[in-house]
Amino acid sequence: MNKKLRRRTIIVVYIFLVFVLNSCSTPEERGRLPGDTATDASSTTSAHKVYSIEIKDMKFDPGEITVHKGDTVVWVNHDMVTHCVTEENTKAWTSSNIAAGNSWKMVVQSGADYFCAIHQVMKGKILVE
Repeated sequence: MNKKLRRRTIIVVYIFLVFVLNSCSTPEERGRLPGDTATDASSTTSAHKVYSIEIKDMKFDPGEITVHKGDTVVWVNHDMVTHCVTEENTKAWTSSNIAAGNSWKMVVQSGADYFCAIHQVMKGKILVE
């Protein structure tokens, strides 16, 4: 096989593998969540919005967020370890463990201080307008 034909064959195989591997990945693995149109706050088909909080470098980013009642907050774990999200005062709500690369979402009904029960120095706040 000459060099030119071999190079073309390698390129075709590479493109095929990229296509196959991308089609096998989940939306989370491609950096999007099912139903999300953007990673920042975005309008959904209703009047409510979706807000994203990244978990990275052992903190919530942003650490404080202002939303409206009925909006959805999605916590996306971009850290290398498992975290969780727990309402701080009465433990009224909590996520399950959020493994690295996964997310958890909640429709906000009221403001709350929250923390990671696994790493209790990690704290955040949801304010409702």
